[in-house]
Amino acid sequence: MADRVPETETAILDAALAEVLAHGIRRTTASDIARRCGIARQTLYRYWPDAQSVFAALVTRELLAALPPRTGQAAEDLDGLVDRLVATADRIRRLPLVDRLRDTDPELFGRYILDRLGTSQRTIHAELVRVVTAGQEAGFVRDAPPAQLAAMVLLITQSAVQSAPLVAEWLPSGAWRSELACALRGYLGVSP
Repeated sequence: MADRVPETETAILDAALAEVLAHGIRRTTASDIARRCGIARQTLYRYWPDAQSVFAALVTRELLAALPPRTGQAAEDLDGLVDRLVATADRIRRLPLVDRLRDTDPELFGRYILDRLGTSQRTIHAELVRVVTAGQEAGFVRDAPPAQLAAMVLLITQSAVQSAPLVAEWLPSGAWRSELACALRGYLGVSP
């Protein structure tokens, strides 16, 4: 299979995840990852040019793994679409990697909020365009350019995921999901 990830690449990313969870990104080096993986540092460099590239691939892998599998089935109504979006956001919110990065490397979050879009954000946006378009075709998502609606849904959910701990005293987990659903339903729904 052409798009199968080599076992060594997977092992390197698994080792990087273990190191980052244990020490954070700033305190993890390519040597640490290679040692945990049981390979030479030069072997790691055959897959990525540096530790930062490994971290970028790791974050992308973990975030994209939280997305629901593409079944080819579109949501049947707005509630179904919103339920999928909130469940996905909640899976991302609860990723151990997200918690660790928030605690040890908040400037990384800042970079992807203020300075640039990453591969995972672009992939998530493309998937959101697809589901928004399907919702428009089914008549339960309001009429507007799908790329624009998808961008705002990305911003709303990204903010909710990254800032959830700040408001946990007012929005415990269940309330967080409920209020995010309300925001997305109100934003995407067709006006009566």
